[in-house]
Amino acid sequence: MLGTMKPTNSIAKAVSHKLKNISRTPLSSSSIPKEKVDCLVIGAGVVGIAVAKELSVKHGREVLVVDSAPTFGTGTSSRNSEVIHAGIYYPPNSLKAFFCVRGKELLNKYCKDHEVPYKQIGKLIVANGLSEIPKLSALMTRGIQNGVEGLRMMEGYEAMTLEPELQCLKALWSPSSGIVDSHSLMLSLVGEAESHGTTFSYNTVVIGGHVEGSQIQIHVSGSNAIANWNGRSELDSELVLIPKLVVNSAGLSAPAIAKRMKGLPDSIIPASHYARGCYFTLSNTKSPFKHLIYPIPEVGGLGVHVTLDLNGQVKFGPDVEWIGGIDDIPSFLNM
Repeated sequence: MLGTMKPTNSIAKAVSHKLKNISRTPLSSSSIPKEKVDCLVIGAGVVGIAVAKELSVKHGREVLVVDSAPTFGTGTSSRNSEVIHAGIYYPPNSLKAFFCVRGKELLNKYCKDHEVPYKQIGKLIVANGLSEIPKLSALMTRGIQNGVEGLRMMEGYEAMTLEPELQCLKALWSPSSGIVDSHSLMLSLVGEAESHGTTFSYNTVVIGGHVEGSQIQIHVSGSNAIANWNGRSELDSELVLIPKLVVNSAGLSAPAIAKRMKGLPDSIIPASHYARGCYFTLSNTKSPFKHLIYPIPEVGGLGVHVTLDLNGQVKFGPDVEWIGGIDDIPSFLNM
């Protein structure tokens, strides 16, 4: 075993301080401090937090979660419709279909058991033209194949009885679709993970890594160093983490992080296709809707839809604008 090197920079000191309560082996083979850790989760969004909670609670693993933001859930996890989907849209026998249907059941149970606010308000997927009715029927067939319960085709007048401000020819009713308070969900997961020894290190950016033997070594730096980066010069690592297990759950930045791992084959990294979407809020008026209302899905998304939060606030969106890509700084900082 190599001797211990005292961290001389801010991020190394911060992470080393956070690691003081878990088993670790400091190493040094160069001027860059190194730390051995059990499990490393990259990204403190809802997926990363849930993975950390599962590893620590169910499997007794010692987990370090790093995120470039100053707190958890600042990316996609807090910029979405907060909808608990039923599992209608995905191809039968696909992992997406299985995980969505099973995940809905598990999420509803978790929210109930941990008093996380959620509500099964139901969803209407509507057809506004004759050409859309066969597509609506195909969605119902797919949902039934996926094991979604309670699906029912409605005539337009039935749907408009549920939602008087709605106009449509037909609608597919999904009673098990719902909404959740995503921040409360993440807060609960973070609390569970931390109570079982998980360590969270914020303002900590994964700038790259390399495969050495059977291990991946992860290079990290402080967010401030990246924020002031000119985008051209080579980034310096402030600390190298050597985990037994790595989970890359960095959301939109996950493929970019994987590409910066030297020795990781490009063939196993999915291609990235970026789209920008905006939501629009209906304010200063009482909500005209009581349920989620969706159009027939379109290429790249589920279409501009009506969602409600648990306070009754109505949002419309997101729209879809395909973009060429994102530059390195938003990629590093998950902006």
